[in-house]
Amino acid sequence: MATSSISSHPSRLPTTQEILRVWRADRCLAERSAKHYLQWVGRLRRYFAECGLDERIELTQDGAQRFLAWYTRDRLIGAGHRGGISSAMKALRRVYEVLGQAVPLWHSTARREPPPSALLRAYATHLTQHRGNPEVTVLKKLDHVRKLLVHLADSRKTWLQLRLPDIDKFLIECAGRYARSTTADIASTVRSFARFLLASGRIKVDLAASVISPVQPKFERPRRALPWDEVRRLLNAVDTATACGLRDHALLLMMSTYGFGAGEVIGLQLQDIDWEAATLKVTRPKTRTTFVLPMLPAVAKVLARYLRHGRPPRTPTRHVFVQMKVPFGALTASSAVRHILIKHAKAAGIDAPYLGSHVLRHSNAARQIDTGMPARVLSDLLGHRDPESVSAYVRIATQSLRDVSLPVPR
Repeated sequence: MATSSISSHPSRLPTTQEILRVWRADRCLAERSAKHYLQWVGRLRRYFAECGLDERIELTQDGAQRFLAWYTRDRLIGAGHRGGISSAMKALRRVYEVLGQAVPLWHSTARREPPPSALLRAYATHLTQHRGNPEVTVLKKLDHVRKLLVHLADSRKTWLQLRLPDIDKFLIECAGRYARSTTADIASTVRSFARFLLASGRIKVDLAASVISPVQPKFERPRRALPWDEVRRLLNAVDTATACGLRDHALLLMMSTYGFGAGEVIGLQLQDIDWEAATLKVTRPKTRTTFVLPMLPAVAKVLARYLRHGRPPRTPTRHVFVQMKVPFGALTASSAVRHILIKHAKAAGIDAPYLGSHVLRHSNAARQIDTGMPARVLSDLLGHRDPESVSAYVRIATQSLRDVSLPVPR
């Protein structure tokens, strides 16, 4: 791992055999890629030798820029080569880390988000203390409000000049850019923000009552669950002969078996698995509440295979599911899960109108309803506070609806 204490003494250069041994042990770098990276390592070492630089100390983002400036003095390279340089340097950093030699941070300074304005801080406090919103919801609403403020700034306005026509224009722009459900979510945040401005005395007019959200009738929404035979096809389509395939198969199997959302599965850590008790400790990302589930034999088998033969042996994180490229950090966003899902759905020949990161959660719920699970039990398993929330899954449990259908009167 990177450390703030880096020796200034020249480093012993890892041999080609040592480099390949580390990369092969990680099981995440194809031989073709390894050969390509070794070519870049050779070029880097010629540069370091010519300029009298310490290889280990130069394996940073700034070092990559310096090498790039040197390398392109008498040649032109494309964007792909530029990315290859950074990837090769990160892969070489990995070798030093595994061999126990500290390397500098890749970024010279930590990237920090600019501090929120006093207004956004006050709104965040309002959402947390007065509305009881979890952190993930607060962050989402702050992002929506930032979009509104940017829209106002484009018209040379601030929230002090906010009027209903401004809100209407903003939501019309959102409707042209996002799905109807996303635009409705943003409109809900705008109402919440307007109520906050009014309650805190920052504005005198109640704008919230006049904010109109787009309406999407439930019967118009795309089916958000896959038939169970397609779930099986999805799982069978994963190539488990690769480390990446072992990870994807374990992740998708857990989501379809337990109805996990993306946040729950990517939040799993190694200490959450109790192999002796055969249990999993899961944390709800919104409420931060934890619960324990039995680890079914099929899940345990697939998970153990991934941890033994797929997950890189040395990673900077305790998360179960990690990225399959250096530096092997945790999967941190639902978009990563969605990309995994779409990749294997395409391989399985599944053409569905909805393939979001929660599709397996919906598929699991629909299957449970079809098998007769009571709504209260399903609600508890999925972590819903209100049993009525499972109505979102009832509309997709088509088999159950057929069972209670009535004949058409003549």
